[in-house]
Amino acid sequence: MASRRDFLRMGLGSGVALGLATLPGVSFAARASGDARLVVMILRGALDGLSLVPPFGDGDYAAARGPLAIGPPREPKGALDLDGFFGLHPALPQLYERWRARELIVVHATASPYRERSHFDGQNVLENGGDRPSGAASGWLNRALGALPSPRADGLALGQNVPLILRGPAPVGSWAPSLLPEVEPELVTRLRDLYSNDAPLAARLDEASRIGALVDEGGAPSGVAQQKMARAGNGARLRAIAETAGRMLAAADGPRVAVMDAGGWDTHAGEGGAEGQLAGRLRTLDEVLAALRGGLGDAWARSAVLVCTEFGRTVEVNGTRGTDHGTGAAALLVGGALAGGRVLADWPGLAPR
Repeated sequence: MASRRDFLRMGLGSGVALGLATLPGVSFAARASGDARLVVMILRGALDGLSLVPPFGDGDYAAARGPLAIGPPREPKGALDLDGFFGLHPALPQLYERWRARELIVVHATASPYRERSHFDGQNVLENGGDRPSGAASGWLNRALGALPSPRADGLALGQNVPLILRGPAPVGSWAPSLLPEVEPELVTRLRDLYSNDAPLAARLDEASRIGALVDEGGAPSGVAQQKMARAGNGARLRAIAETAGRMLAAADGPRVAVMDAGGWDTHAGEGGAEGQLAGRLRTLDEVLAALRGGLGDAWARSAVLVCTEFGRTVEVNGTRGTDHGTGAAALLVGGALAGGRVLADWPGLAPR
C-alpha cells in the first residue's frame, strides 16, 4: 500500500487522487485532472456522528438514542435519505445537494487509534498522524507538503495560529481577518529593508505580502470590512473566512492546501435532535461549506474538502440530554474532484452489548 506521503503527493501533484490518511485504510479516487485543492476542516470538541449521519435503518437506533434520534426520511424533520439506511441531519440541505450531485462521500464508524477521552490528546493524534499523542512534532499534512515539488508555500492556515497538522519544516502561510487597520505600503518597504539580511524573517514577510495580495486580488474584504468580519458572530465570521479562502485557493498562484477549524462540538448537555443546539451548529457548517464552494468557483471541480473530528460520542444519552465522549465518529469528504455518492462503513450495529 502507498504511504500517506506518497498518496498525498500523487493526489496534490497530479490531481488524479487524494489520499486522506486521517481515515485509516481508506483512499479515494478523484475524477479531476490538473492541480487539485484540498481543504481540511477540523471540528474540535468531538462531533456526534450518529446525529451528523443518523443510521435510521438500524432497528436499534431509535431506542438507543431516545430523545436525540433523528426520524426517518418520511417523517417531518426526518433525515435526508442517502441510501435507505443512512441519512444526513436535516440541517444540512446544501450538503445533501452535493450528495445528489455525487460530490459527497460519508465515512461512518471511523476512528483514530486513540482510545482515551482527552480532547487535547485526541486532536494531537488526529493532526500528528501517528498512533499516540505527541508521537510526532510535526503534522502529517505538513510532511505531505514537504514531498511536493514546489518551491513556494502550498499550505495555508485559516486562523491566528498554525495548527499542528500544518506545523513542520515545509513553509506555510496563515491568514485571518484582522482587527487592525491596513498597513501602509511604505511600512512594508521599510520592513523589507530592515529584514533584508535576515533570511527567515524576510521569507515570512514575503509570504505575508503574497497572502495579502491574494486576498486583495480575490475581491475579499479589506480594511474596515475585515475588522467587521473579525468582530462578527461565529457563524458569519466562519462563512466569510471560508469564502475568502476559496478565492485564495482558486487563484492561479494561490495555495493548494488549507486548514480551518471550528470549536463548540462538545455537546455534553442539551444536544437536541432535529432541532436544538447541535442542529444550529450543523446549519452553520452547511453554510460554511457552501461559502467555500462559492469562493472556489470553477476550482471546485478540482477540490476535495475533508471534515473530521477527534473522536465520536456515546450512543447512550446522558442525564443532561447530551452525549459523552466516545470512540467511533463520522467524517465527510465533499468536492467536485470526488467520485461521490457513497457511504463507507463497516457498521457495527447499535444493539445493546
